Amino acid sequence: MARKSTLTRRGVMKGAAAAALAAPLYSKRALATSGEINIMMWSDYLPADFLSAFESETGIKVNYTGIGSNEEIINKMKATSGQGFDIISPSANRVLVWEPLELLQPFDMTRIRPDAVNPAMARIGTDSWNFGGKGACWIPHIWGTEGIAYRIDLWIPSGDLPSYGDIWAEENAGKTMGRAHSMILGAGLYLERIGEIAPGSMWSAYNDEETMRKVWGQVTDWCIERKGRVKLLWNDADTQKNGLLNDGVIVGQTWDGPPLALKSAGEPVTYQAPMEGALAWVDGMAIPIGAKNIDEIYAFIEFSYRPEQAGHAIDSHGYNSPVLGADQYAGDVYKTNFAEAYPGDALANLKPWPAEPGWYVDTRTEFVNKFTSA
Repeated sequence: MARKSTLTRRGVMKGAAAAALAAPLYSKRALATSGEINIMMWSDYLPADFLSAFESETGIKVNYTGIGSNEEIINKMKATSGQGFDIISPSANRVLVWEPLELLQPFDMTRIRPDAVNPAMARIGTDSWNFGGKGACWIPHIWGTEGIAYRIDLWIPSGDLPSYGDIWAEENAGKTMGRAHSMILGAGLYLERIGEIAPGSMWSAYNDEETMRKVWGQVTDWCIERKGRVKLLWNDADTQKNGLLNDGVIVGQTWDGPPLALKSAGEPVTYQAPMEGALAWVDGMAIPIGAKNIDEIYAFIEFSYRPEQAGHAIDSHGYNSPVLGADQYAGDVYKTNFAEAYPGDALANLKPWPAEPGWYVDTRTEFVNKFTSA
């Protein structure tokens, strides 16, 4: 039985538990402006009512391009030399990929309130994303985890908590889903737990390419042997939702937001941190070097960093906000979902995604391609 933890959602928001997460940020309420803003962000991060409220108050039209992976953002920015968008949403752990690209500009921190967000998450931008000492090129926007979602009417974990191993279990064959690269990582954490590979192997793979190839080679081969048990590979929020509702998936390795949004809507779906530990991430906002609508950018940030707006958005997308006090504006359903998703010592057992060097991403792609083409 998991030991009781003293950590809470509020404790995570006030401290650094959410993800090696790592102040300042936020400013006087921006005056209403006019014009437009071009945003490329994860496909479910800006609910329709949030956008409608922002556009109504400010007169700014939002041109929203939804994406499903960091690679989409990076490739688009590389292809356009940082042109065409005013705000993009890279994940914090991709900092080592972004810095050498020189495609981002620093924020004017005098236009962002210093007390708006979790200081530990804010420090990711002021410390890790301060390229060349010119200032923070990243500010936090949404955080969450990747763990296990399942149909409560069709499946139940065999223990107190689900496991990454459930995705590959023979008894679930043909009824599971995941995203290729994180499924392989999850499988490795499962193999560590059951003693088939050495403890710490998956994190040691971030140290150097030789170690990574040895570890990922072994885990990828294990996954390929069981690939036929996986029904669906997803790459965005909608695919996760459809898998659980319409495509026969009973258990999957997913982000927290999509299944919790379904749960909030009354569907027979839930999400929990697995016994190996949920994978924690923080997605942020960044300004490409070609951004044109600068005043509109800061108006959008000001609006996004209001606790009431961030809190209402939580109820739609199902993730968590770094904005201090946002949870107080979310509904009781969100609070219940959070407690049920992270029972016992689950918050203390979060596994933050480490920063990923370019060689790591490239090598991981080789193994992902090997798995998907097998």
